[in-house]
Amino acid sequence: MRKIAGIILLAAFALSACKNKDEFTIDGKANNASGIKKVMLYRADQLIDSAFLNDKGEFKFKRNEPDADFYSMAIGEKNFLVIAENGDEINFETDLADSSNTYKIDGSEASEKVREFNQISNKYGKVYLQLQQQYEQALAVHPDSKDSIYNSLMPIFQENMDKFSEEALEFGKKNKDNLAGFYAVGSINDPDKFEPELIKYADDIKTKFPNNKSVQAFVAKMENLKPLSIGKAAPGFELSTPDGKKVSLADYRGKYVLLDFWASWCAPCRQENPNVVKEYAKYKNKGFDILSVSLDDNKENWTKAIKEDNLTWTHVSELAKDPWNGNVARLYKIEAIPYSIVVGPDGKILAKNLRGPALGNFLHKTLD
Repeated sequence: MRKIAGIILLAAFALSACKNKDEFTIDGKANNASGIKKVMLYRADQLIDSAFLNDKGEFKFKRNEPDADFYSMAIGEKNFLVIAENGDEINFETDLADSSNTYKIDGSEASEKVREFNQISNKYGKVYLQLQQQYEQALAVHPDSKDSIYNSLMPIFQENMDKFSEEALEFGKKNKDNLAGFYAVGSINDPDKFEPELIKYADDIKTKFPNNKSVQAFVAKMENLKPLSIGKAAPGFELSTPDGKKVSLADYRGKYVLLDFWASWCAPCRQENPNVVKEYAKYKNKGFDILSVSLDDNKENWTKAIKEDNLTWTHVSELAKDPWNGNVARLYKIEAIPYSIVVGPDGKILAKNLRGPALGNFLHKTLD
């Protein structure tokens, strides 16, 4: 009996020892792959390998990659994400005739976790598609009611996205030790809203994947945001109005102030302005004010836009030749506009990038 047990143990050891720790393999099968000759393997956006499909739709990859990383297999018009590292023996199978893009995978725990998360993502994606169809159908019947239809559906859309982001964060926390968790956290639609949680997550994973460029870029970005994160004091500055008057952020202490970064040439900024005008009219006598910081380089265009959009609050600008590298733009790390920060009466950052109904909801909860 002991001899038999010993043979079983030796066999098990032999099987485990057969794994090549100097490479990973992907044994794949694509059913209904008619007309497709090759599978392309990408890391990031770079094509790193390709494999021919045989007459059964089978293909194989062998790679020597010491650190876990993300790979995308392009089969025809479909893409499948895989996380792999040396020692993994991955088995993959899909049916290209299946519009839902479902697939089977084993041999890589992180890849299996990605598939698990995709099921979560698909659940919320279906709600998004239903809302989109509902919007299009309502618009077809009432083409003149675009704004009211949008406003009625937006809270439902936002609630769906928030629930998805919360579930993605929870999945990320449970999977801090593999890249599937990072993949889930990276899918959050509104990172400004979940900034404190993302900064905490970055701190938790920064030493776990030291050689992964995507992870380390995320960690660096979150570290860069810490001085401007919610709860921190908004950096002080002083700029000039169109008539040359000096205005300081410190002048707004004791009020809720929307620090609004925009420009006359920015179409999304101009589209958002009517919403900001509406909320300003509603709350300007309740302790709310706005300080708009323009990234314009032309005074005439700047002042013309202020008048055209009926922006009756205070406006300042450096009118820098390169506005993105102006002192205040760099101080607040502005990479895109419109961008806004709500600063509380104590000078601390309360919220970021509130647009559309989100700004009104915040002001209603805070000031009504």
